[in-house]
Amino acid sequence: MSSVRVLVGTRKGAFILSADGKRKQWTVNGPFFAGWEIYHAKGSPADPNRLYASQSSGWFGQTMQRSDDGGATWAPVGNKFTYDGIPGTHQWYDGTPHPWEFKRVWHLEPSLTDADTVYAGVEDAALFKSSDGGGHWEELAGLRQHGTGPHWQPGAGGMCLHTILLDPDNPQRMYIAISAAGAFRTDDGGKNWKPINKGLVSNFMPDPTAEVGHCVHHVAMHRSRPEVLFMQKHWDVMRSDNAGDSWQEVSGNLPTDFGFAIDVHAHEPDTLYVVPIKSDSEHFVPEGKLRVFRSRTGGNEWEPLTQGLPQKDCYVNVLRDAMAVDQLDACGVYFGTSGGQVYASADAGDSWMPIVRDLPAVLSVEVQTLEQ
Repeated sequence: MSSVRVLVGTRKGAFILSADGKRKQWTVNGPFFAGWEIYHAKGSPADPNRLYASQSSGWFGQTMQRSDDGGATWAPVGNKFTYDGIPGTHQWYDGTPHPWEFKRVWHLEPSLTDADTVYAGVEDAALFKSSDGGGHWEELAGLRQHGTGPHWQPGAGGMCLHTILLDPDNPQRMYIAISAAGAFRTDDGGKNWKPINKGLVSNFMPDPTAEVGHCVHHVAMHRSRPEVLFMQKHWDVMRSDNAGDSWQEVSGNLPTDFGFAIDVHAHEPDTLYVVPIKSDSEHFVPEGKLRVFRSRTGGNEWEPLTQGLPQKDCYVNVLRDAMAVDQLDACGVYFGTSGGQVYASADAGDSWMPIVRDLPAVLSVEVQTLEQ
């Protein structure tokens, strides 16, 4: 029988939640790196025992951690980041030299085929690649050297590169998203990048339909259709059917189209999930009701999923990397909240149960489906 491992990053450490394929009884291990912010932890599709974690502290800076035994033990790795080929320096967005402000790694994306290759999205917005299991990192500098750089602005959380999507059919194609710059695509392995924001409208900008400057919160895709993308923007849920060349809004009947998290069912490419948040100034669920909304039609038509979730006096947030799905036949859906709860559904969202209730505020949730 398959089993499931849920990797949870929180404000005060990482946790690993484990269950068999029935997903009814859970074991909680942790905290790992207690007291540190773990912005993201993710396992390698090529080797499920290889895990990477981003450990961050306002006092002690950024550390990369790696496990080679499924999270039983961890060790810091290289943490050598090289900008434009020179350790510790870089070219700023307008091409002039500036000291690099390297605050934290927001997102880690292991290669689909090589356990030693992993990508990192960082703040200030830049993309790095390691080919030796995190020992050394080289910037894919073509992104920041794109001519639109001077128009990028930090979102409320900072100028972070928070989304990295690898095309399973085309190893040269990758998507990334930056708050607040927008979404970008490379078709040549990261040498050159194209803004893919046509159709996005952001009324807080002087030019609401500008090429860049949009506050994209998260982008998701289904591995069987990598040209179809779903986006949760600062406002609006969006869909692209042409690899990001153009977008259309699919917010439909959602109670609010502001939010952070979005994900796609493991086996149904047109079934997607979002968690609406009241507004950009009130980061909690509307009406005190924690509801996941599901669309089975690729957007526009949405249904609230509430069974097992609190429907009064609940005022939590769900952040951009805090939702994930497993690959079991009855697709499991998972999300974590700012209140420290991690909820799981073993029936594609029809019903929910808390795996754990009292963790520190959850920053990220990733899931590994393990074959026995």
